[in-house]
Amino acid sequence: MGPGEYPIGGPAAALAARVRAGTITPVDVVTEALARISSENRKINAFTVVRADRARAEARELAARDDLDELPLAGVPVAVKQNIAVAGEPTRAGSQATSTSDESVDHPVVARLRAAGAIVVGLTAMPELGLWASTDEDGRVTRNPRDVGRSAGGSSGGAAAAVAAGLVPIAHGNDGLGSIRVPAAACGVFGIKPGRQVVPSAIGADSWAGLAENGVLATTVSDAALALSVLAGRSDLAELRAPQRLRIGLAVAPPSRLVRMDRHWTAAARTAGARAAAAGHQVEPVELPYGDAALAMLLRWPTAGLADAARLPNPDLLQPRTRRHLALGRFIRRLRLVRPDQVDRTEARMLEFFEDFDVVITPTLAAPPPKARQWSGRGWAANVVSSVRYAPFTGLWNLIGWPAASVPMGVHPEAHTPLAAQLAGPPGSEASLLGLAAQLELSN
Repeated sequence: MGPGEYPIGGPAAALAARVRAGTITPVDVVTEALARISSENRKINAFTVVRADRARAEARELAARDDLDELPLAGVPVAVKQNIAVAGEPTRAGSQATSTSDESVDHPVVARLRAAGAIVVGLTAMPELGLWASTDEDGRVTRNPRDVGRSAGGSSGGAAAAVAAGLVPIAHGNDGLGSIRVPAAACGVFGIKPGRQVVPSAIGADSWAGLAENGVLATTVSDAALALSVLAGRSDLAELRAPQRLRIGLAVAPPSRLVRMDRHWTAAARTAGARAAAAGHQVEPVELPYGDAALAMLLRWPTAGLADAARLPNPDLLQPRTRRHLALGRFIRRLRLVRPDQVDRTEARMLEFFEDFDVVITPTLAAPPPKARQWSGRGWAANVVSSVRYAPFTGLWNLIGWPAASVPMGVHPEAHTPLAAQLAGPPGSEASLLGLAAQLELSN
């Protein structure tokens, strides 16, 4: 191990090492994971599809591979969010309006996971078309393993719940306005959204109008780095290193004055800043130049699912809240309220800000996650208010396409739910964010 380099550790890495060494077989690993899912999933509804027979068959095939001892994720059970293609399964995207036909070919992200030796044990729950910040479908509410009375968040709620409950060590997710970082923060796990063109996107019709990226959720930063290196096809991302002294801006103010901050979430960001300073980085309180970014995000949210909705075989089966949301999106589009110059202005402000900083730390959320309930049966306004109230910090980085991550940062002393801080940086800063996150994790 070189100077400043972290050892690769975590449940996924440890399992893969044992499989490569021959002390445990892929079938053993998958059988154990399926037993955990069978025992625990009914409590939290993280998985909508469990691929028990297929996963065992794939584990047997993996065990016969000549290159088993070279695979970075050899035998590791993983979960895939149900809005990208897994061969032999339908891509339902949390909606009864989607096709029930099985996919014939894996999405590139799934293909890379399999090529690295991972076994897809199931598909995880998500809200309809990924549009909402809490997760339920078909009458089943996805619950937070840290507090089953609260939501696991969304839209990668099932992925976060599966990791937090220990059903799988790593899970695929994707993130259009915070859909990895929001549930990761809610459930107390690490989640990272890479910048544009780091990992293949190809999510639905147009990757949420270019806002969404595929990423990972994991128990540890090192496991997330290992999985992200596989998804990106870049082995260097797995080599966690302590970053050189970073110039870090600590920005605790929300993007809009209309947002009410829970003081403990503000404190979580300050804790992350203090830990970063203790690790030798320069940390300075700042205000991010959000400008009109909050409005730009709100205008894009109802339009993001329009391309996916246009391809639905059964649009009449969409939930009422979704139909209203999409109708608003069509109205916004007709009025041409979504314009490229909104993003250009925002990115220009951020580029100027990051001339003086390498990373910014913010709270990931503004409040604890909402109560676990069937939000799909509630009105459009209730869903919008709930989502905006607790998750205003994440969408900026999708708007401009820069990488961002959520790092666990203790427990809320009143709600007794996880706290987290968000780390974000300019294009190409994934390795720095991972290295900093590992330092914060070590001091947890």
